[in-house]
Amino acid sequence: MEENKGSNKKCLCKGVSIALILCIGIFLFLILNNNYLDQGSADVSGAFDAPGVSENEILIGTSNALTGHASFLGTQTMHGAISYINHVNDNGGVHGKNITLISYDDQYDPPQTIANTKKLIEEDEVFALFSYVGTPTSVVAKPILEEAGVPLVGLFTGASVFRDPASPYIFNIRASYYQEIQEVISHLVEELNMKKIAVFYQNDAYGLDGLKSAEDILKGYDLTPASTGSFERGTLEIEDALKSIKSASPEAVIMIGTYSPCAKFIKLAKKEGLNALFHNVSFVGAEALKEELGESGEGVIITQVVPPPIDEIPLPAIVEYQELLAQYFPSDKPDFVGLEGYLNAKVLVKALEDSGKNLTRESFINALNNLNDFSVGIGSNISFSESDHQGLDEVYATQIRDGELIFFSSWKELTW
Repeated sequence: MEENKGSNKKCLCKGVSIALILCIGIFLFLILNNNYLDQGSADVSGAFDAPGVSENEILIGTSNALTGHASFLGTQTMHGAISYINHVNDNGGVHGKNITLISYDDQYDPPQTIANTKKLIEEDEVFALFSYVGTPTSVVAKPILEEAGVPLVGLFTGASVFRDPASPYIFNIRASYYQEIQEVISHLVEELNMKKIAVFYQNDAYGLDGLKSAEDILKGYDLTPASTGSFERGTLEIEDALKSIKSASPEAVIMIGTYSPCAKFIKLAKKEGLNALFHNVSFVGAEALKEELGESGEGVIITQVVPPPIDEIPLPAIVEYQELLAQYFPSDKPDFVGLEGYLNAKVLVKALEDSGKNLTRESFINALNNLNDFSVGIGSNISFSESDHQGLDEVYATQIRDGELIFFSSWKELTW
């Protein structure tokens, strides 16, 4: 009897062990199977740990001047960019996800940019930042986004602080202010034999970057600015600057400012008899400057970082931009600022596509760093690397003639 009891116990233990092993096996199978299913669903839905990325949406944030004295720049940048983003969304988005752009107005005011940037990163939890407008505003956003590890694509500024050295999180598309000013000064000195070149600048990070660029370039010709004059951002108080510059009787004036103060300076300078060639860098907003100058605009030069968006130059990107702008913003006219915003959006979308379905900030930054000879449709391709975060180098020269912005290449034939 005792032997039977022991035997029964052994059988019972064996039965329990087999059952336990089976339960564990089933449990492990279910766990592995669930993980497999979860991975499969992630591939389909695109639901990842990256902030701002969900099954159907990618959140992108921007802060720029939508109202105030630089509003033309902010609104036109956004209209150009949104035209392309809407087109992408209307055609299925990026890997099945729509791009949602959260845009806040900073009125070209750095303290407001700080507040907007923190809100976008901390509260809205955007995936990336996009198309900030202006040097002083972007400068204060730079340490915030770098600390948070949030990438920023396409700044509407040519300042060197975003280029040298390259920030691992900031990707520029446009040429620099240094390149714009170098293009002009080289022609003024080498072809027009000018020696007396003055600088009118906005007294902040934007204007000071342009001033230093002009000083460095002139130094290469054993020259210094004939005179300088500055004004405070957000004001039209240019009289003292004009007095200082006019006293040197310059042959040309390099101008680094926004459209309203630059227009006032040129109007008053011409009225007071200063017969100089006036040059503005691209940030001025060529169309807005032309409108404010009216008849006083004749002969004024504006360098651009994108080709003229006109029918006479039927580049693919220009045709696309014109068509999509007419579709989504029918009351707008094509302009340089809007075209730049449009190209910024094309680079943003390309990098999102190249990042694959499993979108993370790391994969996005890697996609940008490996972007090579990407054609945006303007005849010049865009490439980035880990040490070079500027996509384009071309500078285009335009002059106001008979109330129109005319693209030109022969400086010796200029009149003003």
